[in-house]
Amino acid sequence: MTSPGWRKSSRSGAATNCVEVRADLGAIRDSKQPDGPELPFRDAHAVKRFVSAYR
Repeated sequence: MTSPGWRKSSRSGAATNCVEVRADLGAIRDSKQPDGPELPFRDAHAVKRFVSAYR
């Protein structure tokens, strides 16, 4: 289950290889490890550039 302040990628569907995005777009994390490390970002634009690079 996703914890408050985080949302799972809308493209993940039933897949288990998913990422979650923090509500303020300041970090992403592996949805399988919600207590694991977070990848922090300076701002929402940095998150968008990162995600676009891996599509």
